Amino acid sequence: MKLHTIAWILIIVGALNWGLVGLGGLLGGNWNVVSMILGSWPVVEAIVYVLVGASAVYELVNHKKTCRECVSGGSM
Repeated sequence: MKLHTIAWILIIVGALNWGLVGLGGLLGGNWNVVSMILGSWPVVEAIVYVLVGASAVYELVNHKKTCRECVSGGSM
């Protein structure tokens, strides 16, 4: 699996998790799925968050090289 694909998947996981955290906050719940799954392993949970952040930085720096629309000159 290419690094771009792994980074993209981690960014989607992070974005969905933050969306659920926000929605849960508005509706009075705690919907942090990463914490629900890995809460008993706080170090692993922290590593997941670091990987999501590193993936975002990776994509921010390398997006123009890997995005089909950007490479072909499409607008974004």
